Amino acid sequence: MTAHQLGQLLLALAGVITLARLLGAAARRLGQPPVIGEILAGVLVGPTLFGTLISDRLFPVDIRTALAGLANVGLVLFMFIVGYDLDFDSVKGRRKAAVSVSIGSVLLPLGLGVLLALWLARHHDVADVAPFALFIGAAMSVTAFPVLARILTDRGMLRTEVGGLALASGAVDDVIAWTLLAGVVAIGAGGGDVPWQTLLAVPYALVMFLLVRPQLRRLVEARTRAGRLTPGILAVMLVGLLLSCWCTEAIGVHAIFGAFVFGAIMPRAGGELLRHETLERLEQVSVLLLLPVFFVIAGLRVDLSTLDSTGLLDLALILVVAITGKFAGAYLGARLNRIPARRAGALAALMNTRGLTEIVILTVGVQLGILDDTLFSLMVVMALVTTVMAGPLLSLIYPKSLVARDIAELERAALGVPDAYRVLAVVPAGASARPMVDLATAVAARHDPAEVVLSRIVPFPAARVEVGAGLSGDLLAMTAAMKELADLAEPVRRQGPSAAVFARFSADPAADILAQADTTRADVVFVAAGQEGLAALRASLVTVLAPPPDGWDTVLVRADGDDGEAVLRLGAAIAATQGAELIVDAGARPGRRLAAAVRELGGTVLGPAVPPAALVIGTVAAADAHLVVRAAHPAVRDDRDARVPTTTPA
Repeated sequence: MTAHQLGQLLLALAGVITLARLLGAAARRLGQPPVIGEILAGVLVGPTLFGTLISDRLFPVDIRTALAGLANVGLVLFMFIVGYDLDFDSVKGRRKAAVSVSIGSVLLPLGLGVLLALWLARHHDVADVAPFALFIGAAMSVTAFPVLARILTDRGMLRTEVGGLALASGAVDDVIAWTLLAGVVAIGAGGGDVPWQTLLAVPYALVMFLLVRPQLRRLVEARTRAGRLTPGILAVMLVGLLLSCWCTEAIGVHAIFGAFVFGAIMPRAGGELLRHETLERLEQVSVLLLLPVFFVIAGLRVDLSTLDSTGLLDLALILVVAITGKFAGAYLGARLNRIPARRAGALAALMNTRGLTEIVILTVGVQLGILDDTLFSLMVVMALVTTVMAGPLLSLIYPKSLVARDIAELERAALGVPDAYRVLAVVPAGASARPMVDLATAVAARHDPAEVVLSRIVPFPAARVEVGAGLSGDLLAMTAAMKELADLAEPVRRQGPSAAVFARFSADPAADILAQADTTRADVVFVAAGQEGLAALRASLVTVLAPPPDGWDTVLVRADGDDGEAVLRLGAAIAATQGAELIVDAGARPGRRLAAAVRELGGTVLGPAVPPAALVIGTVAAADAHLVVRAAHPAVRDDRDARVPTTTPA
C-alpha cells in the first residue's frame, strides 16, 4: 500500500465512523435501534442516491480491498458477539413453547421463501436454482436475536412471560436458522453439490462442544483470580475465535459460522463478569470501526436507482413473504401451545426483526455468487423494513399498559402472604441498605401476618453494548441486585415477617415505585432521601434521611403537624420492637386526639430537646429527623385498617 493509498484509507475510515455515529444517534432518537441508522449510512454512500459521486471519491477502488478485509474481521467479531449473547438459560422451563414458536417461525418462511425463489430465479439469471431457493428460504427464516433482545430491554419486558418466551424462542430460532444456513452455504459453495470437506463439520462440532467448551471454563477461573479481564485472557479468547473461524472456512462453511459457534460455547454459569467485560471490550473495536466499514461495503452494492416495475413487484413479494411468513409461523406456533392471542401476536412481531443479522447473511450470499446486486438491494430493503416495523407493531399489539400488568402479576405472585400487613422498602445500594431494612422490619414485626417486600429500582446501564443484545450488562446488574436483596431478606425472616424480593429496570423510578406499592398493596413504603414524585402514593411514606445513630436506645418522635399521629404510631412500633424508650415532642399545643394517642402508646411527652443516641422521627418540618413520615394518601380509602388492625406496644 502506497503512502497515498494509506492516506485515502485513513480519510475513508474517518468519514465512515462520523457518518455511522451521526445516523445511529438519529435512529435512536426516533426510537429505532442504532444499527438501522448505520445500515442507512452504508446505503447513502452507495449509488442509490448519488451514483458514484461520493463512493468513488471517498472510497476509491484501490482501497476497497483493504476495506473489505476490515469488514470481514468486523463480521467475525459480530458473529462471536451474537453467539456469546445467546441466553440459553431463558429456554429453561419454556422448551416446548420456545421450540414450537421457533419451528413455526422457521418452517413457514422457509417454505414460502423457496416458492418465492422459484419466481425470482426466472428473471435474475440464476444458474443453479436449488441452492438459490434454499438460500432465499433460509434468509427469510432468521431472527436478529440482538435486536429482539434490545427491544425487550428498552420496553422493560425481559422479566415478563412474553419477554422470557421471546428470548427463548429467539435463541432456539438462531441455532436452527444458522445451522440450516450453514448447510445451504456449503451447498452453494460446492456449486450445488455437498463437497467432501463439509462432512468434517460433524467432528468439528463434536470437538468444539465436547473438548473445547470444558476448557474454556478456565477463562472464568483466570478472570476471577485476576479480578478483571486481562489482555492475556482476551488474547486467548481471540486466538480461539480465529482458529474456529479458520476451521469452518477450511471445511467450506464460511468463517462466520465458526465465530458463532465459538461464542455459543463460551461459559455462561459463573462467567457473567467475563461475558460483560468481553463484549464491552470488543464493542470498542467492532462497533466504532469495523462494522461501519462493513455497512459501507454492503451499501456500495445497494442500488435502487434503476428499480423498474418488475423490481417493485419483486420487492413487494419479498416483503409480503418475509413479513407474513415469519409472523404467521410464530403466531401459529404460539397458539398451538395455547398462548393467548395477544401474547402470540407480540411474539410474532418480535420474531420478525432481522437487522444486521440479515445483512450478514445477504453478504455471504453475494460472496458465494448466489445473489446478484439487484436481489441483494431488494433484500436489504426488506431487512430494514421488517426491523423498523417491529417496535411500532409491538406497541400496537402489546402496549405499555399490558407490560405493566404482566410485571404486576409477576410481583403479586411472588408475595408470600396475600392479606399480610405489608411494608415495602425501596432499598438503595451500599451501606445504607441494612439500616433501612432493619427499620422496615421493626415496623412490620408488630403485625401478624406481616411481610417485608425488599425492592431495588435498577437504572438502565449508562454504557450499553450497541451491536449486541445488551443483555450482559443488564443481566449482570439485575443478578447483583437480586443477590443483595436475597441476603438482606434472610435476617427479616428470622425476626418473624415473611420477605419477598423484587427488582425492576426503570427509566422512571417514581412511577415504578407507585406501581409497585399498588401492586403489593403496601401499607408503608420506605424510600431513601432524594426520591421525588411520590405525591400520589396511597400508603404511608417513610423517607430515610440518614441512618440511625450507633447504639440508639431512644425513639424521639416529633409529632406536630397533620401527620403527627402517623409519625407517632410508626415511632411506637419501632420502639416496641427494638425495646427502646419512646419520647414524644407533641409541639406547643398538642391536640386532644394526639395527646390520647401518646397516652395509649405509652410515650413520654418531653420538650424539643434531643436525647443522646436517639432515633429521631418527624414530619417534613423536622429538620433533625432521621426518618420523615407522611400519612397515607387521604383521597384513597381501602380496607387495610379493617383487614390488619394496628398493634400497639405491649
